[in-house]
Amino acid sequence: MPQNPLRVAVVCSSNQNRSMEAHSILSKKGFNVRSFGTGTHVKLPGPAPDKPNIYDFKTTYDQMYSDLIRKDKELYTQNGILHMLDRNKRIKSRPERFQTCKDQFDLIVTCEERVYDQVLEDLNSREQETFQSVHVINVDIQDNHEEATIGAFLICELCQCVSVCTFCVLGELGKLMKQCAALNNTPQCIQMGSTVTQTNVYR
Repeated sequence: MPQNPLRVAVVCSSNQNRSMEAHSILSKKGFNVRSFGTGTHVKLPGPAPDKPNIYDFKTTYDQMYSDLIRKDKELYTQNGILHMLDRNKRIKSRPERFQTCKDQFDLIVTCEERVYDQVLEDLNSREQETFQSVHVINVDIQDNHEEATIGAFLICELCQCVSVCTFCVLGELGKLMKQCAALNNTPQCIQMGSTVTQTNVYR
């Protein structure tokens, strides 16, 4: 399948569930996609809500997988974390932090409002070197396996809509977002369409 020229980044907090599910689906659809997290550390569910498993972004998915098998294979098999990590390590070796990436994108899709704010804060702090537009859109997705799958297909639909436009100005993008939400019966899911277009590319 020829690669879609649209350069897409999908961003959640830890680059584990939501962004990686979208990464997987978009890649299979031929998109030029990368995925990221914005957190200071990678967090995965632990044996209790107040006892998450915390890793550095330099830790590979395979290392996390082995660590959780050692800690409690039955627990992390039942809650789907091992399956998720197995999926992740087949896509790339480790999670990546958005704030350390200097590549350029045409479209950045975030998976919750807090991450959206962090992405914009980082972009606005960077030195501007070119004058190409980048659209930043938030698609609100709950951080669980089922919602990540639904959200990933919605992000894919959105990317397909955007990719058919050779030049998406703000008004056109807003219309596309409304159409995409209506088609998927998720009118509240795609947010901030009127304020997401940046006038410069940041590096």
